Amino acid sequence: MFKSLTKLDYLLKETFLGLLRGGWMNWAAISTVTVLLFLFGLSLQTSWQVEKLLYQFGSQLEVSVYLEPNTRIESIEALIVKMPEVTGIRSITKEEAWTKLVKEMRISDIEGATQQLGENPLVDEMKVKARNSQVVPNLATQLAKLPGVETVQYIDEAVKRIAQLHQGLNWITLTITIILTLTAIAVTTTTIRLIVMARRQEIEIMQLVGATSAWIYLPFILQGIAFGLVGGAIAWSFISVIQQFLGKLLVNQPEFIQAITNKVQFTPAEILLLPLILLSFGAGVGLMGSLFAVRRFAKG
Repeated sequence: MFKSLTKLDYLLKETFLGLLRGGWMNWAAISTVTVLLFLFGLSLQTSWQVEKLLYQFGSQLEVSVYLEPNTRIESIEALIVKMPEVTGIRSITKEEAWTKLVKEMRISDIEGATQQLGENPLVDEMKVKARNSQVVPNLATQLAKLPGVETVQYIDEAVKRIAQLHQGLNWITLTITIILTLTAIAVTTTTIRLIVMARRQEIEIMQLVGATSAWIYLPFILQGIAFGLVGGAIAWSFISVIQQFLGKLLVNQPEFIQAITNKVQFTPAEILLLPLILLSFGAGVGLMGSLFAVRRFAKG
């Protein structure tokens, strides 16, 4: 037990000394990893939010069915209930729709407004909730063919646009992440290699006294991992600051915008998951860079 603690103490001490000796090159590696993880974290959060927005549209997607003037709601409702793609129906009579419209327009005299137009210009409407977003186009086609149905409307185009945006963001994120990951690995490799070369004389002495390559170069590998962890922590702190700023900014926004943003808020699991992903990703980048750096020296 004491021997293991001694070895651990040596590794941690050598790793810390290596970080101090690296100077500005250490910060070059850490800053590169920070930029990588910051952009990756923002892209990942944006992707999660767009996915939630898609889910909100998909799970709450309703097809609006407008009936012909002389059609009874009950007769159409009996036909719609039998459709397997339907999970719910909500009927809105033209009187209810007209009353709601007049109130939204802030007209106090509902009867007077109706008399001016001669009659209620609206028609009975049915909100049909689909099982999922994939069945909506087919369901809308079936509903339009029912007798007594005048028009059918749904927001499929909006869902398609958001899905295209989500796919485009994913491709952009992947491209940027690959480029920055390779850059971060290259900078980490160069930094660790320079540190190894600066301590070449010490390494040769250790080799002469019988130290193994794994024992000699393990502190350098730990340094690379430390670069990634520090970069991940800094990136997460920047992202947290931006989140708090946006949260304060949205407080003064209209209720409609607040309602949408509330639906795409992060869950506690996602709040905990993001820093873990950033730290793990950063540690992985640092590990790969340091392994590339010491491989040539370890073979030699």
